[in-house]
Amino acid sequence: MSHLDYEINKELGECYLFMGDLDKAEEYYRKAASSNGVHPDPYLGLATIAVQRGDLGNALSLYRKADGIHSDDKSLAGMALIESETGLHMEAFGHFAAALELNPENMIAVFGIIRMGHATNRLAEVVPYLEACLALNPSKHEIRYSLAGCRMCLGDAEGAAAELSRILEADPDNAPAKELFAQIRQAA
Repeated sequence: MSHLDYEINKELGECYLFMGDLDKAEEYYRKAASSNGVHPDPYLGLATIAVQRGDLGNALSLYRKADGIHSDDKSLAGMALIESETGLHMEAFGHFAAALELNPENMIAVFGIIRMGHATNRLAEVVPYLEACLALNPSKHEIRYSLAGCRMCLGDAEGAAAELSRILEADPDNAPAKELFAQIRQAA
């Protein structure tokens, strides 16, 4: 199969997946994957289909296959998602962290590492990843709010208040930030 055939089959797989036709998407991703094993994208697509079908074991092996071809934030975050859902929290934390090392703005990995930070009692290790994401995009209020929450859990009410103040400067009507800020002020 030529590279053009690979691209066409991959694109068709993506289109059918987007439209929700999992069987057709799987058919075209399998064609793309069989054309040559040097591209991770068909395996990422097949993993997405497996997740949607509830076949987490197969999804994890497909994410691992994609990662073995070319490790990137998508394959790492995919593995971590499955690991987090199947109770492999330490492994999930490591894969979310690795994904964020490659792409600090991978939102699946950002929110996943927050969840796993709570689950593994490693919130202090989560803070630098949230700060790195905010360094690239300071206006992401949901990330800043999560950072404030992490700081609160770590006993840093002052740091949490500073993060909430930044949110409220930009968005004075942000209800969650106002509520948490009020809680901090009452506790002080």
